[in-house]
Amino acid sequence: MFWNCWISVHRQAISTPVVLGETAQIRIARIASEGLGKVKLNANAIATILKLLKAPKPNAVDILSLMRTREAGTTASCLRYLGRSIMFFVLPCLALSQFGAVAQQSAGSPPYKIGMTFRRFVPKGPYNWRGARTHALTTVIWYPAEASAHEQSVEIPGLNIFDLGAAARNAKMPVTPARFPLIVISHGTGGSGLSTAWLGEALAKQGYIAAAVNHLGNNATEPYTVEGFALRWERARDLSEVITGMLEDSEFGTHIDPNRIGAAGFSLGGYTVIEIACGSSDKGGSVHYCDTNQVGDIPADPAEFPTLVKDFRELIREHPEVLKRSGNSLRDSRVRSVFAMAPALGTAFPASGLKKISIPVEIVAGESDQNIPIASSAKYFAAEIPGARLHIFGGDVGHYVFLDSCTDAGLKNVPLLCVDGPGVDRNAIHRDTARMASDFFRSTLK
Repeated sequence: MFWNCWISVHRQAISTPVVLGETAQIRIARIASEGLGKVKLNANAIATILKLLKAPKPNAVDILSLMRTREAGTTASCLRYLGRSIMFFVLPCLALSQFGAVAQQSAGSPPYKIGMTFRRFVPKGPYNWRGARTHALTTVIWYPAEASAHEQSVEIPGLNIFDLGAAARNAKMPVTPARFPLIVISHGTGGSGLSTAWLGEALAKQGYIAAAVNHLGNNATEPYTVEGFALRWERARDLSEVITGMLEDSEFGTHIDPNRIGAAGFSLGGYTVIEIACGSSDKGGSVHYCDTNQVGDIPADPAEFPTLVKDFRELIREHPEVLKRSGNSLRDSRVRSVFAMAPALGTAFPASGLKKISIPVEIVAGESDQNIPIASSAKYFAAEIPGARLHIFGGDVGHYVFLDSCTDAGLKNVPLLCVDGPGVDRNAIHRDTARMASDFFRSTLK
């Protein structure tokens, strides 16, 4: 009797035409009301079935009520067997289904555990190493990790001024989803990939693979070089090589969706991601280093490299060929949107070039940025790039608020990088910025 009733239900459900817009529950009720062979359910039985189907956790009282339904002949028997089948077969399935949904949510959707690892990518063929000691693109990677990963505070020897957050080193990635978006991150002048740990970790938690490269000759892990600071257009090529390296990586390559790649950058890194979207900056922009101590309204000699103008003037006198690539297009079509934080050197880009940008751009900056005045950078970019979105954090929010939050050692020893304006909560700025970046990439990398 049970199998006859149960099979008749399924056969009828399969053979009955689907009505457009009809939910599964309504479909079952309609089938029941139309009769299953000799079985005719009354209104109370149909209502009880619907209640059971809709309930997140079916109630045993309702099931027993269904089992006790009294109808003449076949209907009563069938109902009793249907009630028992719900008790002994459907309920376990519903429980497993509910458990599976919870497991999928924890393993296959944000928030994820945060994994962290490093790579050293070596580009194929000739490469401009910019006088750097390291002939590789050292990259820190944050990524979604499996639910069982154990996050620990990140500590890097010699880097004690920043709070680097927490992550599970070399953790495995979750099985689902199969592929994640990739965001390449460009640090500011003289910084490093780890100086954007707050952003990389936040993105990984939301389901992105974030890869932050140390730009050659322009990072804090080894001596600075004049080429690393002055040949700034080469930084865009670093990002392109990291994208290639990540896509070819034996561990990450199969987990990256090549159609969902974005870029984010801070300060000179903001310049870099706009360059990778635009193609190139002003070909003669670097020569201005030789003619003046200003680039727009920004001093050409950064605090990190106070002799840059003099050294660069000497470099191009002895090696004029270093300027050959300054006008080349560096547009990487794999990058589909960019997020720039306090971007630098706005006036290095002619407005005509910025107007050609055809991918989404979002810009954030601090109203009280004394290092990169927003009028000639963030606001200029937003005004000239079609469709660009701009958010200015008001009050005393300055430039270095987009670096990692600092430890007590950092606050004491490097106040320039670590001490913010009165009333500024760096962690709150990070949370807001990370949310904007995640929402921006989610909407633009589809």
